[in-house]
Amino acid sequence: MSAILEQGGFQVSGVSSGREGVDVVRQEHPAVVTLDIGLPDIDGYKVLRRIRATTDCYVIVLSGRTDEMDILTALQAGADDYVLKPFRPREFRARIDAMLRRPRIGQNAQHPPTPPPAPAAPAPAPALAPAPAPAPAPDRRTDAGTASGTAGLLRNGSLVVDSEARTATCSGVELPLTKTEFNLLHALMASNGAVRTKEELVRVSRGRDYRGYNFVSRTDERAIEVHIANLRQKLARSEGDPELITTVRGVGFRIMPRRVDPGQERASG
Repeated sequence: MSAILEQGGFQVSGVSSGREGVDVVRQEHPAVVTLDIGLPDIDGYKVLRRIRATTDCYVIVLSGRTDEMDILTALQAGADDYVLKPFRPREFRARIDAMLRRPRIGQNAQHPPTPPPAPAAPAPAPALAPAPAPAPAPDRRTDAGTASGTAGLLRNGSLVVDSEARTATCSGVELPLTKTEFNLLHALMASNGAVRTKEELVRVSRGRDYRGYNFVSRTDERAIEVHIANLRQKLARSEGDPELITTVRGVGFRIMPRRVDPGQERASG
């Protein structure tokens, strides 16, 4: 793994245990971490939760476990992607490239970027990211639902998504979204009530400029279902509307238009 990524021009740091991996992540502030669930010292899911508690970096889980519960547990613990072993090296590199093209937020943005890096398996392997890509262009359409009255803002009822700051607030409370969750929510909001298929959302989660491996598997689609479920839970916890994101059976998901609170519009304007 390290050799493949180094040949691609990445800077790679690798460790062989979960505890070492967590320490390296805290010290080096990587852009991407690969994590093998089968670690010699502590449970890989516990390592994933510790990493996610201290950084918003991308985390790719590598595993030979094909059971759906293993995949769901990893995604719900904060993984951005789950890659089954054995995997195709070129596809794996394409997934990392797609991740690094996404706009970055959170504490990793506080650290100056350096030339292209990447992670290494089997345990967390940190690396610093290249310069971030620009945030998606704001949707300036206005209606009773998904509206944007201010540059970079998408509104739907009490939900406001700021594409430039990459934040989402519901009733004035910021939602603690992962990068993938934010990208999916932004795509749904920008669609202005139109249905987005699971296949389209898979590609959104991979990155807007993704030009690599285009096959969308059932596992990829299931991962989108998990991310949407997490979004609904976070909306519910913030006194938002968990039914805001509705399922269109056999197709995908859409945002239900909600009327923007005039008082909120004046406060934001």
